[in-house]
Amino acid sequence: MNRFVYEQARLVESESFVSRDRNVKIYDGDQKTDFEDGEVVLTTHRLFWGRPGEIARAAVTLCLPLSYVLSLSEEETTSNFFGRKTRIIMHLRPPDVNKAPGPLDTSRAAHIKLSGKNGLSVEFHSALRETLTAKVWEISLTNETILKSPAPLGNVNDRLARIQKRTGIGGIERHLEAKAKATDENIALAFQDLSVLMAMAKDMVGISKSISSKIREQKGEISDDETVRFKSYLLSLGIDDPVTRDNFTSNTAYFNSLAQQICEMLLDPIEEHGGMMSLADVYCRVNRARGLELLSPEDLLHACEQLRGPIKLRRFPSGAMVLQLESHDDELIAIDTLEKVTAAESLAVEELAKQLGISLLLAKERFLVAERLGKVCRDESVEGLRFYPNLLLERSTG
Repeated sequence: MNRFVYEQARLVESESFVSRDRNVKIYDGDQKTDFEDGEVVLTTHRLFWGRPGEIARAAVTLCLPLSYVLSLSEEETTSNFFGRKTRIIMHLRPPDVNKAPGPLDTSRAAHIKLSGKNGLSVEFHSALRETLTAKVWEISLTNETILKSPAPLGNVNDRLARIQKRTGIGGIERHLEAKAKATDENIALAFQDLSVLMAMAKDMVGISKSISSKIREQKGEISDDETVRFKSYLLSLGIDDPVTRDNFTSNTAYFNSLAQQICEMLLDPIEEHGGMMSLADVYCRVNRARGLELLSPEDLLHACEQLRGPIKLRRFPSGAMVLQLESHDDELIAIDTLEKVTAAESLAVEELAKQLGISLLLAKERFLVAERLGKVCRDESVEGLRFYPNLLLERSTG
């Protein structure tokens, strides 16, 4: 940093602007400095660094004559927040004896580093290398020499033109080339991931077909426990041969066949959920198992209306619709609900839902069924709705 001087950000005669970058900080060797988040401007003769807006106002900023730069190198750094980025290392010769004042009088470092939040731009890095190679500042011309000998000026202009052309068009070309390369890599990676996904999907379809065929055949090759387990696997993977409208010439045949498949899919899950399952849960389970062959809510409802056993569609007085096992009539539901309430002395809707692992809607309907049959009675207070055993009924029967 002791090679930098304080100078006004103005171009001198025969000096031209080359490139610019933002959000740049300077390291004195490997040490951080307070010169962060500034703007850096490269000319054919110097490197300026200033706070945002200072260079545009031609204020006094830090200035490094390019004649101090011996060579350039790079280093890559990685951080969790900003990721991977590249820093530019500028190796410098010792400072002149009569150097103008700058930010530091002495420094042990023989190099500085330029870094940015995302690394310096490719265009600026390329422009810096081209400018250092051209060394326009070495052509020292006085006004008199310029007037008397136009040839050197032509050389200067030629060098400037070459720098600007290389850093302009060349920088754009390099940027487009890097962008195209990154795009190609992303496309290749995407196709690689797609190939893996297709291979996995092929294996899953094979497993689904195997399980489906074993369940259909049931020729003693697998036990009843294995059949139940296979059915649960099949429900998780998705059914291999879902009923679709395209295979039927009439809606009646389609809905009847669909109803039969829904009954086969949901018989065990409904038994595990206490004999009832809300139509919303049925819709989610069925479409999950069908994969891409999704059913509309209307088709599902029409198919459920065709169920004749051992599952049937039931509409409660509240308007809620469920699929219910035929073996689970209201009397059994009421008795089971009463047992749960008696064991706990009293229950709220959410408590019964949690205990049975069912939705709040189904828990409330169970309470209403038991209430209509006189098994439980309600108590509504500021604390909410709770149900208690019907002690009046017990006394009258006792």
